[in-house]
Amino acid sequence: MKILVVGYGSIGKRHIKNLKNYKNIEIIILTKITSDKFLKKENCKIVNSIDDAIKEKPDAAFITNETNQHIDVSLKLAKNGIHLFIEKPLSDSLKKINQLEKIIKEKKIISQVGCNLRFHPCIKKIKDLIIKNQIGKNFSVHVENGSYLPDWHQYENYKKSYASNQKQGGGVILTNIHEIDYLYWFFGKAEEVTAISGRISKLDIKAEDFSSIILKFKKNIMAEIHLDYFQRPSFRGCKIIGEKGTIVWDFEKNNVMVYDIKKKEWIIHLKLKNYDNNIMYINEIEHFLECIKEKKNTINNIQEGIKVLKITLEIKRSALIKRTIQIK
Repeated sequence: MKILVVGYGSIGKRHIKNLKNYKNIEIIILTKITSDKFLKKENCKIVNSIDDAIKEKPDAAFITNETNQHIDVSLKLAKNGIHLFIEKPLSDSLKKINQLEKIIKEKKIISQVGCNLRFHPCIKKIKDLIIKNQIGKNFSVHVENGSYLPDWHQYENYKKSYASNQKQGGGVILTNIHEIDYLYWFFGKAEEVTAISGRISKLDIKAEDFSSIILKFKKNIMAEIHLDYFQRPSFRGCKIIGEKGTIVWDFEKNNVMVYDIKKKEWIIHLKLKNYDNNIMYINEIEHFLECIKEKKNTINNIQEGIKVLKITLEIKRSALIKRTIQIK
């Protein structure tokens, strides 16, 4: 099997390392660089243009370049019948999205948007608890994801990363779309949004570094989302409040707890010891390759990705026009 990886940033390198664990997979890298010690060591072929990449006739492609280039690259590959794994976020606009969706459908291409938290054991456990009605009717949700952007990839200048640049599809809202994605996965369609966003820290970036969001989901479930690029120490987690109790997840502690209002105590439903975060990235690749083999939809295909992107773009618009927006 031939797999093309478009882009050679941090997530592209992660996928390459994980793909190298598979036998009988040939990896081709589309990048501007001409040589690299790691790629040479791993025996990966380098191409410098999309046309040369297509000539290699890959079976599937991982799109890991800048967000604002995802759709144009995906369109060229989809027209050649190549299965697509598109890193989150799907894009930074809805431009040409319907065109890509149409080609994927016509050519029966397997697609997946790379939201790796859907494969994290804690997020999967929370979804299972919600399905089993563990805390009864869900009333409200508080979600937080805050970290210090310069600490993300200390081998690179944070000012030059796509996450710092609005024009490349960066900014805290699109870059941290994971939180919006898993809330959609839990609760379905969001109906209304109010948001405040902006650049409020001293970070030297050209995008928003803060967003405070209120999303109203169907069944009148209210979610408060806090995203930032400046929090130290970092914190990531969520709290779901229901009529029969509360679910709490802490990313650093890697546990899921439920407060039982009858027993008046916290019950641990999942506690991971020494969990390697790379496992969820391995699992999402396994899922994608298995779906290609079995010719079935992934759990986060292009249709899912479009729905989450629409919510996210409405969050950005609400912050821009300073108004509550009804999400269509």
